[in-house]
Amino acid sequence: MTLSTPIAQLTKIGKVTANKFKKLNLEKAEDLLFYFPFRYDDLSQIATINNLQKDSVSTIKASIELISNKRSLIKKIIITEALVSDQTGSIKIVWFNQPFLTRVLKVGDEVYFSGKVDCDFYGLQMTNPSYEKFSSWKKETIHTGRLIPIYFLTKNLTQKQIRFLIKFILPLTKEIKDWLPEQIKKIFDFPDLVDALQQIHFPDNKEKLQKAIERLKFDELFLIQIQIQQSKKNLEKNKAPKIDFKEEIKNFVLSLPFKLTDSQKKSAWQILKDLQQNKPMNRLLEGEVGSGKTIVATMVMLNTFLNHYQSLIMVPTEILAQQHFETISKLLTNFNVKIGLLTRSQKRVNYESESINNKNTKSKKHNSLFIINNSDIVIGTHALIQENIKFNNLGLIIVDEQHRFGVEQRTKLLTQNTKNKKQNYIPHFLSMTATPIPRSLALAFYGDLDLSIINELPEQRKKIITKIVDQQNRQAAYNFIKNEIKKGRQAFVVCPLINESDKLGVKSVIAEYEKLKKNIFPDFKIGLMHGKLKAEEKEKIRQDFLNNKINILVSTSIIEVGIDVPNASVMIIEGAERFGLAQLYQFRGRVGRSEHQSYCFVFSETNGEKTKNRLQVLLTAKNSFELAEKDLEIRGPGEIYSLINKSGSTQQSGYLSFLQIARLTDYLIIQNAKDWAIKIMDQDPELNNYPELKNKIKKIKSQ
Repeated sequence: MTLSTPIAQLTKIGKVTANKFKKLNLEKAEDLLFYFPFRYDDLSQIATINNLQKDSVSTIKASIELISNKRSLIKKIIITEALVSDQTGSIKIVWFNQPFLTRVLKVGDEVYFSGKVDCDFYGLQMTNPSYEKFSSWKKETIHTGRLIPIYFLTKNLTQKQIRFLIKFILPLTKEIKDWLPEQIKKIFDFPDLVDALQQIHFPDNKEKLQKAIERLKFDELFLIQIQIQQSKKNLEKNKAPKIDFKEEIKNFVLSLPFKLTDSQKKSAWQILKDLQQNKPMNRLLEGEVGSGKTIVATMVMLNTFLNHYQSLIMVPTEILAQQHFETISKLLTNFNVKIGLLTRSQKRVNYESESINNKNTKSKKHNSLFIINNSDIVIGTHALIQENIKFNNLGLIIVDEQHRFGVEQRTKLLTQNTKNKKQNYIPHFLSMTATPIPRSLALAFYGDLDLSIINELPEQRKKIITKIVDQQNRQAAYNFIKNEIKKGRQAFVVCPLINESDKLGVKSVIAEYEKLKKNIFPDFKIGLMHGKLKAEEKEKIRQDFLNNKINILVSTSIIEVGIDVPNASVMIIEGAERFGLAQLYQFRGRVGRSEHQSYCFVFSETNGEKTKNRLQVLLTAKNSFELAEKDLEIRGPGEIYSLINKSGSTQQSGYLSFLQIARLTDYLIIQNAKDWAIKIMDQDPELNNYPELKNKIKKIKSQ
């Protein structure tokens, strides 16, 4: 038996359950060793029967005096009853629908029983307790009488099966080489990897368990930080075009019909200074919804154009690409900048009145190449990097609302199909996001990026008034919308689903559209938007809403980014409990984009205390970053994972899929891991003095 032995070959249990383990992505022995419990039940205190208390969860060690099955006359189920005793007394044990127990447990057996103590007419009893036979040859118990590991399961897989197999292969931990540098283990008093793995699964006590958890959390985060530092140093080896600051940028700023905020100016200057270096810029621009990141990006792209280089800006949706095309074309009207729009359904340029289409050209690829070769700024979806398009003179890549790109994805984006072979440089890189990223997430997974933050809104913007509305006040909210529309304003209604789902019991956008159109607002023009519509249909709806031909737009989360309608003043969010706080924040940001006072009404399908507390954060958080931190605390890292990659595939989430035990709330461990990764990489970038660590990183990258 080795670390690479398939689970099916481990034991008879392994053979039977191998396919079930496969559903958990566990295929070999080593996978099992690194499949960590998510919690522990403390069954370590052995009680005597005379000290048992009603409603307590207790563990006893007792001998079986009697055990038998009988059929219940009422529900016709099999009841297994046993009378067990220790030196202090006796108690009845009851199990339901487990008749096999009379073959497993015999009179005279000494057994550990762990479960809740309740009471019937005859006194105290234990119902459906877990059990484990005591044997003198056994050194320790696995399922009772200790800190019991609890693992995530899949259908028809039990905790006992997982524990049994892990206990069986635990000696294999000695084959795993400890790659963590000794100096780090010594400073933080970490156990060796063998001990940490043994204690994480079957801890001797709480103190050793805590040390094992700290060690294994550090391991995961440290490996991520080493890879981040490697990527950063590899990127710094490349050259980038030197893009000098041009005085025309000042004229552009003066020509704007509004004044830039201080944080816009600061962020723009940080980026422009980066571009003057001959090493690649690698920067993240974070900004509140509506804070003006597009203006900053436009300034930077104009400066790139004035230096005779191309810019590429990639966005997640065709709607946002279309909107950027219109906005940036309008902003740069006086500078003769050639701008191209390149998505799967649209290929346009701002210097021709008609769209380029297949009738005038040979193929779709030819259309793409025409735009690439004849545009100073190319705007499109991230499908651009999948078309194997080569730019001849690309100086800057901007990725908008794509903070889900991990370090490796960013590096690949910069080097694949964009490197100018003649001049041997790669483009500068700017990532932008309006989704508030918790500081721990930025620290853990964007360590290779410099950070600029726009933390203030334009002067004329008013704070959006947000209300959590209970069902009895729903009609009052509808009446309020009617009044706003009569004033000339418009409204959004966001729902979680496209079609009805009885199983989930949440709002359907189609059903809500029909209800509002027929019953609530029959006198108003209602629009419907969702992801299954064709691109041209979505674009027509967007334009109609923008031009106030639609009073109320009912939509799925597709409007989270990309819809900018300054005249809209009301946002209604249905089924709010189905969305993360950061998503709710983005929805709310679709209004309040002009001088008009705006409102956000939040409806929930559930009235639970947990839901109420979470939604309340939307009202109390001082800013988006505080909101993101609260979201992380309340909902856990799973919510953040979905922000990083809404497609649901953790494989594209950069390093997030690597986390098994570490959490994004482990601020101190994250910081320590980052500090040590930087220290080691600065001293020994090739890791020649750390061969085991070097091999570990190599193994991870090869997987």
